[in-house]
Amino acid sequence: MIAVTVGSDKMENRTDLIRQLRKIEITTNALVEGLQSGLHHSLFKGHGVEFAEIREYVPGDDVRSIDWKVTARYNRPFIKEYTEERDQTFYFVVDISGSGTFGSETTKQKKMLEVTASLAFAALRNNDRIGLCLFSDRVEKFLPAKRGKKHLVSVLNTLIDHKPVSLKTDLSAAARFLGTILTRRSSVIILSDFASPDFLGAIRILRKRHEVIAIRVTDVREQELPDSGTVALEDSETGEQIIVDTSDAGFRARYSALVEEAENTLTASLSRAGIGNVSILTTDPYDIPLQQFFQGMKRRRNHGRIL
Repeated sequence: MIAVTVGSDKMENRTDLIRQLRKIEITTNALVEGLQSGLHHSLFKGHGVEFAEIREYVPGDDVRSIDWKVTARYNRPFIKEYTEERDQTFYFVVDISGSGTFGSETTKQKKMLEVTASLAFAALRNNDRIGLCLFSDRVEKFLPAKRGKKHLVSVLNTLIDHKPVSLKTDLSAAARFLGTILTRRSSVIILSDFASPDFLGAIRILRKRHEVIAIRVTDVREQELPDSGTVALEDSETGEQIIVDTSDAGFRARYSALVEEAENTLTASLSRAGIGNVSILTTDPYDIPLQQFFQGMKRRRNHGRIL
């Protein structure tokens, strides 16, 4: 059992979160086992490998591995061979802005905490390095990647204990920071609702050196409005309020259509940028979509397709 320290002056419901983390450790063994092969072998080609030897080319070898200098010297083709490193580096980049406090049954922040914990346990099983970056409209906390249970405890404690400085969101600030500070090729797993302006350019730059995976956590009430009469809707990041009549079926339909259009646009934009993405609702289990996503990455990698 992993023990997570608790301070008396921290988050109001931290005890519940601690219990949830312990439950995750116990009950997600099947998820961890299912994720390991997909998570561990899904990274982009060339990552997690080290040079082994140069040998003579044989039919069937990948021509992209040919060492042209050696080939020219001996006047016959030679290729470079590599062996896979078993350890990898994962950075969990978690959105702690005000929009994460929203949720119909559980908040987006709690769901992101659960998902991060499950993936971190999977990485621990593989003796991989894990790091953490918490962001709002700035990077508020950064833990460099390390191995081991002690470091995992530190990551989980930080997720629970950190009180956001800002309620606003700027994912591009986090992407630029990571692009500057990460020297080792890593898999950067971003957990957010991605309600942030103009972040794709910075993410594309980060993607040139690192694999970037987007885990989008949203709530069903963000996708469709219930018929609740006249209500006040408040932006959790800016505090701005508007009054709407949710009993108007036409208004609810237009709202759902706009949300769907925005979702489709974001998904297409991430895919064009070479960023794997999966969507998770706060009301639904996350094990199956994560398993399908990482196993799908593994299949695409085996067929030579890049995300």
